Amino acid sequence: MPSISTNTAANTALRYLNANSAAQSASLAKLSSGQRIQSAKDDAAGLATSTNISADIVVMEQAAINAQQGTAVLQTADGALSQISDILQRMKALTAQSQSGSVDDDGRANIDAEYQQLIEEIDDIASSTNFNGSALLDGAGDFSTGVSFLLGTASTDTLTITIDGATATDLAVDSTDVSTSANAATAMTAVDTAINTISTARANVGASLSRFEYRASVIDTSLENLEASKSAISDVDLAAEQTNYTNLSTLTQAAIAALGQANSMSSSLLKLLQ
Repeated sequence: MPSISTNTAANTALRYLNANSAAQSASLAKLSSGQRIQSAKDDAAGLATSTNISADIVVMEQAAINAQQGTAVLQTADGALSQISDILQRMKALTAQSQSGSVDDDGRANIDAEYQQLIEEIDDIASSTNFNGSALLDGAGDFSTGVSFLLGTASTDTLTITIDGATATDLAVDSTDVSTSANAATAMTAVDTAINTISTARANVGASLSRFEYRASVIDTSLENLEASKSAISDVDLAAEQTNYTNLSTLTQAAIAALGQANSMSSSLLKLLQ
């Protein structure tokens, strides 16, 4: 029924205009942010899942840093152990030299002077090798009992680094000397044992280093998968959303045109009174 007091057509057109305009704004926000989920009402379950995945990504990114730090610790320890191994080989050469019949007591005293300096150098290396203030080879720091690195999303997903002490006392060469041929023979046996000990320590460090490198690779892969999963849930499909935005824009323009026509109906009805 035509009426000039209540413009039902205009009210209907306005309602559709408001709805289309709000939907168009929401679509534009998605295109601007690149995110499909702008608020919980868009996808409550998807938002919860995406939030959990984001938390896992943050933890895994820190785990990747932890793996790098663990690798750095092991490389630092291995470098120092390599130097100690070189020193022990020189010490063994000195024990052999001291046992030569062509060397007199004065010569052995000079040889022993170098030998004792090398023992002190082993202690200096063992005490000065540290990472972030923590001693690695002195046999008394945290690493002597084991330091754990979190390499996953669970508190139990850890790898522990344990590094044995490499001081002259730990290697049982601290009280040896080559001042006599007999002492040199005893020292040679002790040095051989110390070389084996260092070799075992380096092998253990190398094994741990290998585990950290493999775990770092696993972390990188996990991060890629988590980010892909998060993207599938929360990222907007630009092509589909652009099509949706275009449709909503058309509907909004149509609603504006319809509202204009509806507002002119009352004026048209007044012409019936002329």
